[in-house]
Amino acid sequence: MERVHLHRLLSSHAKRRHFLLGAGTLTASAIASLWTHKVAAKSRFSAYPFSLGVASGDPLPDSVILWTRLAPDPLNGGGMPPVNVPVRWQIAADENMRKVVLRGVTLATPQLAHSVHVNVRGLQPDRWYWYQFTVGSEDSPIGRTRTAPAIGSRLNQLNFAFVTCQKWEDGYYSAYRHLAQEDLDLVFHLGDYIYEYGISANGGVRNVSLPSEFRKETNTLEQYRLRYALYKTDPDLQKAHALFPFSVTWDDHEVENDYTDNLSENNDPVAKFLQRRAAAYQAYYEHMPLREFSIPQGPDMPIYRRLTFGNLAEFSVLDTRQYRSDQPCTDGETPRCPAALDPAKTMLGTQQERWLLDGLDRSQARWNILAQQVLMAELDHKIGSGEIFWNDSWDGYPLARNRVLNHIANRRISNPVVITGDWHSTFANDLKLDFKATNSPTVATEFVTPSISSNGDRNVYGPYYGPMIPENPHIKFFDGDRRGYFRVNLNYDRWQTDLRIVTTVSRPDAPVYTFASFVVENGRPGVQSA
Repeated sequence: MERVHLHRLLSSHAKRRHFLLGAGTLTASAIASLWTHKVAAKSRFSAYPFSLGVASGDPLPDSVILWTRLAPDPLNGGGMPPVNVPVRWQIAADENMRKVVLRGVTLATPQLAHSVHVNVRGLQPDRWYWYQFTVGSEDSPIGRTRTAPAIGSRLNQLNFAFVTCQKWEDGYYSAYRHLAQEDLDLVFHLGDYIYEYGISANGGVRNVSLPSEFRKETNTLEQYRLRYALYKTDPDLQKAHALFPFSVTWDDHEVENDYTDNLSENNDPVAKFLQRRAAAYQAYYEHMPLREFSIPQGPDMPIYRRLTFGNLAEFSVLDTRQYRSDQPCTDGETPRCPAALDPAKTMLGTQQERWLLDGLDRSQARWNILAQQVLMAELDHKIGSGEIFWNDSWDGYPLARNRVLNHIANRRISNPVVITGDWHSTFANDLKLDFKATNSPTVATEFVTPSISSNGDRNVYGPYYGPMIPENPHIKFFDGDRRGYFRVNLNYDRWQTDLRIVTTVSRPDAPVYTFASFVVENGRPGVQSA
């Protein structure tokens, strides 16, 4: 997964073609399409082709990924002819695009829904850059991005946000409108970028009439493409993507609720589900600013990776869906069954778990962050005697969790913090080797961000989970029914995180406020109120 391996995915002939076209990403099928599809001599469109905006992602000290997709008719299949379209790109040192430092041409191919992924190399570390695409006579919006500091360099501070769960029909993206005004270096999206369920004819809270295809559950590549297009038409989401590089990972709804590895929620035949997973993974790649190593190969798509910011912070971005064992104690809430104590049961898969632990051992960063999807802290649902756990979280895989936390403790990993999505609620947790022992040491800290819009303004989880919190004293803060995001300011001495909450998602211009703030001090794991 290291940078040195990226180009091994391309043949030597493809590399040469890749170089001549500029720093675009091409899958094997897209490379083949260079010879099977005509290249448009002149590009003319029925409407503005950059309707889905622009984005950047996964910054390295000398490169960043730039993304766009040509879609003049985004909610009706994209509206592009089945031809390859040359797309010009340029990146500049100023917001007016006058000090251009690099430019090139890549191809938008029908095999990738006319999306492009430009791996721009040769940039300076720790710099803001501005970028733009052009096709025919049409210019995209100007986007802004930032490279990472040089490996090992001293970085005094890092500002970032993390978000999750943005069900389109449940509410407006007012949180993104305010996130776009923050002073940030990057944003982490921790999963559930889309939801696969059918959408009502009136578009739910948004009250927008949609084509009938959206009322069906998402199963095919064409349907997944439509769903991403719908979400990406949102102007506030577009603005956030255009202003900051994103590092993304998925959870379940990018494919299907609560799936594990090759097993579907409803126990569909494995071959049928893998066909659906392949479609979902391809659409995800097509719509995200991801690097070349994440090019999907059928139903397989590597996405876990590591991002380093000077000597201050290193992020291990995890995938807790593609490689996990089936829930040992079945789906839903149950007492802990004997199968959960099978050491072969894994959340990350053997290879990814080893990669994570080895990377933590090698890290030279002051802060080591696990960016992942599902609740890591124990949450006992049973009030009073006995125990009940939600099996789709790390509670369903307690020995896998123990392996990670014991490794962190035994190897004295510097300042481990876990950032989590999924729950549509906010948690601030002390992570312990034994959650039942009051004197068990805290070895790491976890912050679970609320949803951007999922569950809307309804009071769903507060009344349900609230009474359980006293049974779980390692949970230092809980809120179940507010929407927003976490904003983090990180320096050598402390992690300061602010819970930014919008008053409602029933309108796009809702105000934002800081509901709570927390601190983690260097060398002292655990949550403190700011």
